Order: sequence, then C-alpha cells, then structure tokens
Amino acid sequence: MQIIQKGRLPIKIWADEVEEGAMQQAINLSNLPFAFKHVALMPDVHQGYGMPIGGVLATLEEMIIPNAVGVDIGCGIAAAQTDCTEIDKRTVGAVLEKAKRSMPVGFKHNKKPQQWSGFDTAPPIEIIQQELHSARHQLASLGGGNHFCSIEQGSDQRLWLMVHSGSRNIGYKVANHFNKIAKKQNQEGKIVPKEYDLAPLSLHTPEGRAYLEAMNYCLSFAQANRERLLERFFDIFSELTGAKITRTINCHHNYASREKHFGKDVIVHRKGAIKATRGEPGIIPGSMGTPSYVVEGLGNSESFASCSHGAGRVMSRKEANRVITREMADEAMQGIVFSGWRGDFSEAPMAYKDIEEIIAIQQDLIRPLVKLSPRGVMKG
Repeated sequence: MQIIQKGRLPIKIWADEVEEGAMQQAINLSNLPFAFKHVALMPDVHQGYGMPIGGVLATLEEMIIPNAVGVDIGCGIAAAQTDCTEIDKRTVGAVLEKAKRSMPVGFKHNKKPQQWSGFDTAPPIEIIQQELHSARHQLASLGGGNHFCSIEQGSDQRLWLMVHSGSRNIGYKVANHFNKIAKKQNQEGKIVPKEYDLAPLSLHTPEGRAYLEAMNYCLSFAQANRERLLERFFDIFSELTGAKITRTINCHHNYASREKHFGKDVIVHRKGAIKATRGEPGIIPGSMGTPSYVVEGLGNSESFASCSHGAGRVMSRKEANRVITREMADEAMQGIVFSGWRGDFSEAPMAYKDIEEIIAIQQDLIRPLVKLSPRGVMKG
C-alpha cells in the first residue's frame, strides 16, 4: 500500500498503477469537505463516473453521494459450493444450453411477474413505485454486459456455481433519479464543484433520506435477484448431476452503508469494492475466462474493511471492442464451454487486469480460500 497526498486528505492505494482519470477522481474525492480520514483505492481501480470503480469513501455530516454508489446499485456476486467433484464437457454444455433457454438474458424479462415478499413492502417513494411493475418481471433476470453465470472448478475439489448480476433497471432508475436531484441541490448550494460529478444529498433532508431508503430497497432486490438466478441455475445443474449445495455466498459491491471507523460514525461508499471485515466471506471474480477467488476478509481498518470487487478493467468497453477481435477473444476462452460474445468483446479476458496480481497485492486485506477456474460460462 502506498500513500499520496495531492488534495485535502491522503489517498491510500493498493494498486501498482492508477490511470490518470481515476487518480484525478480520487483527488476530487479527497477534496470533498465532508470526506473523512482518507480515500482508499483498491487494486482493481479504474475510472468511473464521478468516483473511480474500486474506490472507497467515508463521509461525515450525514452526507451520501448517489454517484459514489453508481448506477447498478447492489451489483454483486452469488456463489454456491456443491458436493459435486467432477463434470464432463458435454454436461457443462447441456447445463448452459438449458440455462440459456430458461433464464432471461440481456434486455429479456420474465413473461410472468415473479413473486417476492419485497414487492409487498416497497417504500412509498415515487420512482420505486413507478418501476415496480417492470421489476416484477425483471426479478431472476441476468442482464447484459459483464453479468454472467458460470460453472467453476474449485481448488477445494468441489464444483461451484457463480452468478454476477445486480438490481437491474430499478437500480439504474433510482440512481439517475436521485443523482439529478443531488445535482440540482448542489447547483443551488454549491457544496461540491460541478466538474467533480459528485453531488451529495444530506440525510437531514427528505431527499437524502428517500435516496437511502430507495438504495437499500434496491440492495434487497439485487440480493433476491441473485438468489433466484442461482436457484434456477442450480436446479438445472442438479437435474443433470444430482448435486447438492453445501455453502453459499452473496455479496454486493456497489452500495453505501452506515458504519463506524476510527471512532466516528460515517457513511462508507463502496463503488466496485466489497466489505471485508475480519472473517467475512467474499468472492473476487477475475473475468469470464480467468480464475476467481473465494476470500475471507481481514478487517483492515486502512481500507475501511474493504477489498477489490474483481480484477478491474485495463481497457474501457469502447476501447476493448475497438482492438479485440473475435479470434483474440475466442482464443482466450479455449478449454471453456462458452455461450458466445454476440458481437461484444468488451468482456474478453484481455480487457481486464491479471487476477493473480490483484489477489497478491491485497494480502493485507483478504485471505484467499479457494481458487475457482471456469469450466463453462453464460454471458449476459
């Protein structure tokens, strides 16, 4: 870990290199008048909107920043360890083919509304109520981009199932709605320079409290979404293998929460970072074609008890699609049963940092438990 100070607060960095755009965003975070103690950058840090992906920010004065959470509120990973120890390539293909037919991917939704107790307890917030009808059809849908389902071979000699998804369109709509409100209020109050794109909301205001409640609802939806996806994926897997689940992990990596650090009550924003308190289990995925890790947090206070959420991009999606060819992308997936790119090569392994380096550089944040190697992947 290295420490630099180019703004009001220090920036603590668990990365060998930080691109210029991400560094400037970190400096902007450090200059926020309500930022607390320091800014932490995880090994997978790269430029985002307002706040870098792989950034961790603690704030005082009950201030919360929609753009420091991001648009896919509650995006995360769910994983299940099974009692199955081996699987052949043909069965992997059969599982993925059946999953592709029964699990909505991309912009597809469930034709019938899904049942979930959370729909009956949705907060009376206008943007939430507007999106409920759509959300009923989006629960248990994977989405697109970097979302995926996979079958993994564990170093523990067990087969694991993984799902990467979030709060779907309801989280996106909530994020944009409250970011617009925050920008308007900031324009009037001028708390944060406009160019930072980090307009805050105070939890002492109705708007701030509404965002927090809506964000927490989206976290619950995202968790339920992954649970339903994992359940469907496992049902297919079990039907063909007879396997049983022996352990599950489900963690968010885009959210804000009230926590206590360095003796102060703060709001910790993790944008592309997961909570890693001592003993807390987590999943750090590489890419669709590279290993992932089951980890255990060490509770390092310097990172606000956080660690990376993945390998982190070395190319933007636009750049990756410009330079990566189908041949290059397919070559990187050799030996893995794969559902196909559908013309989007932005998730090819070479668009990401080396997961082994990412894990090695944060040994003071996490303890690796199980290495997971992909056997089959269905891309969102």
